[in-house]
Amino acid sequence: MTQYFRPIPMQDLLRPANARTIADGWCWFDRAERITRGGGRELVGIDDIPAELVERICAPRAPIAGLSFDAPRIMGILNVTPDSFSDGGKFIAPDAALKHARDMVADGADILDIGGESTRPGADIVSVDIEISRTAPVISAIRAELQTPISIDTRKAEVARTAIAAGAGLINDVAAFTYDPALADLAAETATPVCLMHAQGVPKTMQDAPNYGDVLLDVYDFLAQRIQVAISAGIPRAHIMIDPGIGFGKTTDHCLGLLRDISLFHALGCPILLGASRKTFIGDITGENLAEDRTFGSVSVAQSAVAQGIQILRVHDIKATKQALAMQMAVTTTKRE
Repeated sequence: MTQYFRPIPMQDLLRPANARTIADGWCWFDRAERITRGGGRELVGIDDIPAELVERICAPRAPIAGLSFDAPRIMGILNVTPDSFSDGGKFIAPDAALKHARDMVADGADILDIGGESTRPGADIVSVDIEISRTAPVISAIRAELQTPISIDTRKAEVARTAIAAGAGLINDVAAFTYDPALADLAAETATPVCLMHAQGVPKTMQDAPNYGDVLLDVYDFLAQRIQVAISAGIPRAHIMIDPGIGFGKTTDHCLGLLRDISLFHALGCPILLGASRKTFIGDITGENLAEDRTFGSVSVAQSAVAQGIQILRVHDIKATKQALAMQMAVTTTKRE
């Protein structure tokens, strides 16, 4: 039976001599949870983890799109759409989008993620031409004024090609090349890094009846397979981020299961992006029906993820997240006098 090893992340300043650092970051581990598909879970020491897997967990993550991962990074969300679940229509006008980009950078965003097609539950597909018309002018305007890295949030190769020409330096594909396989070839051709996300189904119907044998292991296996597809297309592992896809074909329990054990994904050897900001599962738990009222819940999820070594957080509330993480890192990484 297949076995998986989830490093147990720690941040305590007092660490055992045999502890290893996760992804050359701010967490360490000296044990792991060994998970057997169809079997049980047990705690094992670091010496019981295959050596090649330990090295993959510990290997430094190369910078992507100008971002290093020696500290948590914040990706600011800029939806230039009329129907995104949290801020649909607010920033579709180019002037409003540029102002919001300026504000997010001023608040501490390390990278901006520009999307022209809503992928909220129930959303319809947007044509390539419309998506380009929404995103390319905004990317050009931001790039003319700001040096902050830009990501294009798209499933479509032609949208990404135009965005790259306008100044985007990362392709964030919620379909992990399953919607448009030509996107992998484009990323390889242009040497553009990618983020590969897991989703079960398509946005229109993905929340109708999400179902998994084991959500954690199913998502892990999917991402492992998509990483190999990307590598086969000519994209080096050092150019790949991964995202477990919180809320994309997942119930509240599925989301909580992924967040609880998200450190498993370090074993894939890529930086991990988490996009949980303001999502429905936070409302389900807190009773906040309006997405814009879920800031505190979103920040709590972000802090929990960073405590497990997650490198990049895709969020709406930049200032609140930045402030919380600054305090969290100060408390957990500052050496005693």
